[in-house]
Amino acid sequence: MKKYLIAGLLVWLPLAITIWVLHSVLGLLDGVFAWLLSASQAVLPAAAAEPLEKLKEIPGLGVIVMLLGLLLTGVFATNIAGQWALAQGGRLVNRIPIVKSIYSSVKQVSDTLFSSSGNAFREAVLVQYPRAGSWTIAFVTGRPGGEAAEHLHGEYLSLYVPTTPNPTSGFFLMVPRADVIALQMSVDEALKYIISMGVVAPPLHLPRVVNEPVRNLAG
Repeated sequence: MKKYLIAGLLVWLPLAITIWVLHSVLGLLDGVFAWLLSASQAVLPAAAAEPLEKLKEIPGLGVIVMLLGLLLTGVFATNIAGQWALAQGGRLVNRIPIVKSIYSSVKQVSDTLFSSSGNAFREAVLVQYPRAGSWTIAFVTGRPGGEAAEHLHGEYLSLYVPTTPNPTSGFFLMVPRADVIALQMSVDEALKYIISMGVVAPPLHLPRVVNEPVRNLAG
């Protein structure tokens, strides 16, 4: 009986979690769409706002509209006119007290993480943490900068060490490049390995050449 229950759990658990994640994401998009409709109804006259109320009853419309909005925003942001308009809007936001601190910080992080030319989260490595002889998987986020870099002698890397099984929290480390072992596994494979607490091991890749520099960060 126990064997059959576990076998059934292994079949349904991944599917249930997948459906739960998708349902949460779709619910978030629908919620944003509903909030935009409510804001529009508060501004528009009653005659014009009434048809908008019926749009909330259409299932899946919020997801389609939000995805379409993201697509159109991306098209707008990648042309010259859009880049100029976004730059002007960014300057305006940066003049607002308190708001500029939050906006600039979030923008710098998002630009670093999602930029196609950036090095953040492009590679998984092995590092000794939290003590010598104990190893964990970390992700390269770049190189130390600012005042911290001035106090570090030699070549250092900035690493993010995620926690298990929740990789959204973790620790930020600045370690010597010589103490980091580059891995051939992809970031996706490393995340699966971390989230599964080492149960889902990535496939074995060919060993990297000794003393080969860390990819994308070689000077």
